[in-house]
Amino acid sequence: MIIRNVRILGGEPADIRVDDGVITEVGPDLRGAGDELDGGGAIALPGLVDLHTHLREPGREDAETVETGTQSAARGGYTAVHAMANTSPVADTAGVVEQVWRLGREYAHCDVQPVGAVTVGLEGRQLAELGAMADSAARVRVFSDDGKCVSDAVLMRRALEYVKAFDGVVAQHAQEPRLTEGAQMNEGDVSGRLGLTGWPAVAEEAVIARDCLLAAHVGSRLHVCHVSTAGSVEILRWAKSKGWNVTAEVTPHHLLLTDDLVEESPVGAYNPIYKVNPPLRTRADVEALRAALADGTIDVVATDHAPHPVEDKESEWSAAAMGMIGLETALSVVQEAMVDTGLLDWAGVAERMSYAPARIGRLAGHGNPIEAGVPANLTLYDPSHRTQVDPSSFASRSRNTPYAGMTLPGRVVATFLRGKPTVLEGKLV
Repeated sequence: MIIRNVRILGGEPADIRVDDGVITEVGPDLRGAGDELDGGGAIALPGLVDLHTHLREPGREDAETVETGTQSAARGGYTAVHAMANTSPVADTAGVVEQVWRLGREYAHCDVQPVGAVTVGLEGRQLAELGAMADSAARVRVFSDDGKCVSDAVLMRRALEYVKAFDGVVAQHAQEPRLTEGAQMNEGDVSGRLGLTGWPAVAEEAVIARDCLLAAHVGSRLHVCHVSTAGSVEILRWAKSKGWNVTAEVTPHHLLLTDDLVEESPVGAYNPIYKVNPPLRTRADVEALRAALADGTIDVVATDHAPHPVEDKESEWSAAAMGMIGLETALSVVQEAMVDTGLLDWAGVAERMSYAPARIGRLAGHGNPIEAGVPANLTLYDPSHRTQVDPSSFASRSRNTPYAGMTLPGRVVATFLRGKPTVLEGKLV
């Protein structure tokens, strides 16, 4: 196949030749036989990689499955996702992570790399089978109790020490549980006016500071999930200035949305569509997160795609589940928040949504430059398109998006997994 008339990382028009799933030539006006696809001037990016996806299978197939979640991922331009461990049963043994890995190989529209739990049952009392999961067919390298914090400092230290043996990384959900008991939204002016229990920024920042110190002490790799506050950014900046092996991610929704929406939004106050963990923060936090992503203090954009069935979200605020879906809108939100504001160019987007997450997750075959000799994992994206978000059109089983009715820029035109199209003209293949 020759993919014609694309702009690699937003550069000059070029063609890409793909043979047997591998890019064999890149340049203008390539010649030769084979099928041809007109890219129509779309931007060519390396296939996106998500470090933080909830696929819900096994156990909550009413919300999402490996098949539907990866269909959603492919439509968003992703060629690989890391499936988080808070399934039922929890992915805390070699058997469960291998089950998820095999489901990915059988049904997925992108590669599925399981994330293993840090502690048994996500209960924070005993380390899970980290070594067995690392040695399994799934070759797990990222471990996280996401949804819960590894709050015990001794247990966190042991986990960081353990994963060093196989170059693993502990991805921490930074939330001090005693400071967030009953918390409903960001602690601030809006929570005070609405009468909702506040979720203080320090509950995140205190855990990040502790874990950066622990990672430095034992010489291990720490990754901080879904950073949400300006204070967290400053702690990460300080840790990186020390040369410590700490990385971090931010979600698309924390780059765009603020806690004001809980009080005033097109869908009214107290709408649980805006209930998420960590909570939406202030405009000042959003600006700090954008600046940190631009300067590299935050390494990765990760979706934290968290599907829920309708009955778990359409209820009173206090009873509603926390979380938002985001795979199909992530690239558009990043364009809106970072590219159209001049904070990132498309090479920067490729670094934060493909190269860096693949590097942190030790995911072979993904996160490569678009050049000869690498697997043809590609995303073609039209930034000039504008679309009103319609959740009913999503491939995901769930509809809990905060962007419903909003007009966002850009559209994924095509996605290729090892040269095989999974999406063409915006539609699943």
